[in-house]
Amino acid sequence: MAGKSIERIEAIEALTKKSLWLASWMVHHANHIRPNPDGVKVGGHQASSASMAAMLATLYFGVLKPEDRLAVKPHAAPVFHAIQYLMGRQSRQKLIDFRAFGGAQSYPSRTKDTEDVDFSTGSVGLGVAMTAFASMVQDYVRAKDWSGKARPEGRMIALAGDAELDEGNIYECLLEGWKHGLRNCWWIIDYNRQSLDGVVREGLYDRIEAIFKAFGWKVVTLKYGALQRAAFEEPGGEKLKAWIDACPNDLYSALMFRGGAAWRERLNDEIGDQGDVSALLSRRSDEELAALMANLGGHCVQSLLEQFENAGTDEPTVFINYTVKGWGTPLAGHKDNHAGQMTSAQIEQLRVAHEIRDGHEWDLFEGLKQADALADFVRDVPFNTAESRRLTSPAVPTIGPQFIGTGATSTQAAFGRILDAIAKTDSEMARRIVSTSPDVTVSTGLGSWVNRRNLFARKETADLFQKEAIPSTQKWRFTPDGQHMELGIAEMNLFLMLGAAGLSHSLFGERLLPIGTLYDPFISRGLDALNYACYQDARFLLVGTPSGVSLAGEGGAHQSIASPLIGMSQDGLASFEPAFADELSVIIDWAFDYMQRTGDARPDLADWPRDVTGGSVYLRLSTRTLEQVPREIAPPLVADIIRGAYWLQPPTPQCEVVIAYQGVLASEAIAAAARIGGDRRNVAVLAVTSADRLNAGWQAAQRARLHGNFETISHIETLLKGVPHRAGLVTAIDAHPATLGWLGSVLGHRTMALGVEHFGQTGTVSDLYRHFGIGAETIETTCRQIFGR
Repeated sequence: MAGKSIERIEAIEALTKKSLWLASWMVHHANHIRPNPDGVKVGGHQASSASMAAMLATLYFGVLKPEDRLAVKPHAAPVFHAIQYLMGRQSRQKLIDFRAFGGAQSYPSRTKDTEDVDFSTGSVGLGVAMTAFASMVQDYVRAKDWSGKARPEGRMIALAGDAELDEGNIYECLLEGWKHGLRNCWWIIDYNRQSLDGVVREGLYDRIEAIFKAFGWKVVTLKYGALQRAAFEEPGGEKLKAWIDACPNDLYSALMFRGGAAWRERLNDEIGDQGDVSALLSRRSDEELAALMANLGGHCVQSLLEQFENAGTDEPTVFINYTVKGWGTPLAGHKDNHAGQMTSAQIEQLRVAHEIRDGHEWDLFEGLKQADALADFVRDVPFNTAESRRLTSPAVPTIGPQFIGTGATSTQAAFGRILDAIAKTDSEMARRIVSTSPDVTVSTGLGSWVNRRNLFARKETADLFQKEAIPSTQKWRFTPDGQHMELGIAEMNLFLMLGAAGLSHSLFGERLLPIGTLYDPFISRGLDALNYACYQDARFLLVGTPSGVSLAGEGGAHQSIASPLIGMSQDGLASFEPAFADELSVIIDWAFDYMQRTGDARPDLADWPRDVTGGSVYLRLSTRTLEQVPREIAPPLVADIIRGAYWLQPPTPQCEVVIAYQGVLASEAIAAAARIGGDRRNVAVLAVTSADRLNAGWQAAQRARLHGNFETISHIETLLKGVPHRAGLVTAIDAHPATLGWLGSVLGHRTMALGVEHFGQTGTVSDLYRHFGIGAETIETTCRQIFGR
């Protein structure tokens, strides 16, 4: 049993000291010893790591269980990597290569670090908020009749710097957590009162405490360490405590940097009384006095253990732990220490203090007494299980495309009908879908799905309108069996929820198929969190609807322009914009399979299409009704839809122009082709379902040929090879023209790209199409200019 050969607190204190040294040396080695041929600063945040060393060591070596999940403060990455190294979960070479290619990452990363990272973090508060949504997803999974219910509940824990509390997404998350009865969530704040550029404002603590209490969180403040609390019990201790409480943040930091003699001078000047206080100070050497004043709660293992173990209940809890930035290093307290690094002289000073011999800097227990006992202690701590903490869940079989007829419809309406058809099935796939939306559930097509599958809550809540016999098309019944998570109007929260639900198979061992809907232009509002969710390799289906200036009456604030370019550029996200309901049926069926794929290749190294590793999927849909094309969706057409394009009207050797469209402009493209065809001109029509997939496939083929695979040819090259070189291309999209404008570069065809480059406005669809030059008449005129008519 852990702790037999060495006292628990003594062991964690020793491991804190060791992780602090390894973190400091890791950064120093990366910046001052390892060759740096390009001369670019490496960095590494020694001071930010130091302020959290005791907290991380106490958690990992004393408190955590395997089911707990952590988002580690990004600037504490070096001490996190050091702790993983001590537990045998990280290699020495990775530490040596910290911030180098293939080494330990600058900030903890699920997808790029080899050790046990639960949530990627990156200094913008997203990792903090992610833990709250992970806790909500854990509650969702445990409410179902699945095997996951048998797993022990874990705590979702975030370790954050106080400066991260400036991030707005944290407060949006607090409100959402209150709505959903958040539980099993800890946020541990490194309250070192320093940010990147300086010292935080006085009185911040009171504001933090008030905000968390307002949202129902338990607030635990850990200000004083055991040494300080003992000193306060001595004669004169009350005056020392009062001085500490009244001391401004910047003065405390400055005195920490100056050391014991400065502390003595200041304290004697301000509270020395030639009596009890003076005696309290004189009983301590300068070194002991400096250690006393540095013994804030966040650095005291004994105090940290007491608070963490006494937290008890499942109510959300925030620990505000007072610390000193740079604690335990020569950088402690200096206002420039965030990006600052120890000089060679200072690292030698630290080496001597830690009793590290030259050439033994990376040794596991170098400089520590009872090395064998410490090794046993580390091996036996509850968190250091031999089993992988990254769980798995089998893929859920898909049920095939849900075709919904050939009547005129919009893609948004078709999406709702397809989901309704899935909801009617008694399939495992239907049971594993969880939908979510930021207060636009009905207006994005989820109404029928929610009526059939209900909203999720841990406790049953009846629909009051139904209970009072008030007619309504929406049946808003909350139940533990429900499959929709209703969110407030905050797109950041939507993407964080999708990120957490999209990792459920790995975090909680139960597969979910998350679907998130929002108005397409508001993707930009939550883009940071969308990128973050993709960086985690979370898997979800994102539906942006309605979109474009086709949403004519809503005006520019609700009309998206750049979202297809976001879909093309966002890593980990396959983007589609179908025009017809049958295309959408095929894509949704493929998406549910694609979201569940895994492979040996890393996501950032896989060939495109990423049909081995899979990913998330984004659909850009419209509310504009189109006449459907009566046809049979045969396997070759299915394949082309997924690859990104197919010929609606194929070219002949006499072809003079190709009209390539994506999305809702299908009707305009078809009408323009019909008008030109009346002049016996040969016009081909290319239906693009995914500029993203087309472009990425083309780029991949070019890279393959660059490396000697000369037979490789992309789907778009195959499609365009039958188009005579003399022919021109006209591309059209209800979005930025650059989405399709690159098509002319594939084989060198002359190209005119039509689209929307400026903010929209109100009007009819025909008004706006005419204004922006994307209607059938403009497409026809552009085609005639291309072939000189």
